[in-house]
Amino acid sequence: MLVDGKWQGDWHPYQAKDKKGRFVRQESAFRNWITPDGAPGPTGEGGFEAEPDRYHLYVALICPWASRTLMARALKGLDDMISVSVVNPQLSAEGWSFGGFEGADLDRLNGAKYMHQIYTKADPNYTGRATVPVLWDKKRQTIVNNESADILRMLNHSFSALVPSKNDLYPEELADQIEELNSWLYHGLNNGVYRAGFAQSQDAYEEAFHEVFATLDRLEDRLAADGPYLFGEQLTESDIRLFVTLARFDVAYFGLFKTNLKRVQDYPHLLRFAQRIYALDGVAATVDLEHIKAGYYSVKALNPRQIIPAGPDDIGFAINTKSAA
Repeated sequence: MLVDGKWQGDWHPYQAKDKKGRFVRQESAFRNWITPDGAPGPTGEGGFEAEPDRYHLYVALICPWASRTLMARALKGLDDMISVSVVNPQLSAEGWSFGGFEGADLDRLNGAKYMHQIYTKADPNYTGRATVPVLWDKKRQTIVNNESADILRMLNHSFSALVPSKNDLYPEELADQIEELNSWLYHGLNNGVYRAGFAQSQDAYEEAFHEVFATLDRLEDRLAADGPYLFGEQLTESDIRLFVTLARFDVAYFGLFKTNLKRVQDYPHLLRFAQRIYALDGVAATVDLEHIKAGYYSVKALNPRQIIPAGPDDIGFAINTKSAA
């Protein structure tokens, strides 16, 4: 990680833990918002106005948090508005790096070799982990935001005057319900798989394990009763949050993170939901099986010999997507 702007030690996945060995995730440090007129958002300072080709996303295709933002970019029709760089899925001793893997980009925008250099360009004295996604401002040469939940929401509404879209991922009339669902979805599943995979004690692992499958069961029942999406016919950001975890579950979390009670394939309504989302315009391009496998199985703390599974050879959601759409 970075300490006062200097890289210290080798990268590792364990951010922090509590007294019971539970995985604790780092808080995001950059919390400015792009707004239609450049006024301050819910957090941070102002001056970040929605403009064409001003902003850039740094993402990893392995990462569910980064993939949230790629999905929102696609679903909101912002591909030509916001440029993207994809980092190498295999984490180096200095964390995320650029190039060196098929489908990974060189950083032609800032000329960085490692993601942590983007952080120190924004803040030469930054202390913390250099995570993705990162939303970069080409005009002010700084990081706007590195919190995926914020980026997802600003992509939904901040560019609406420039690129009108029928997809409102955070409709006002559902706001309170979305917030409530997002809370238990994040704790039990999105972060729950990481709490299981990176647990530092048996008790912490089992606690997370049971919460993961209790959450999957709850989601299965909800979709059975109220589908096709989590809020009926309305596609929302909650569906994006669920999909990015499902897309990695059978491939990586089931085995590597030891969340191996059931697969997504064993939940008929969750599987149909995943197929439906995967079939939406632009979504399939945000899911790269080779990046997902290479990235997760390169984590030495979980897979010391870094042997990458030969299978599966498809994500498992492309079956019958036309009938699911």
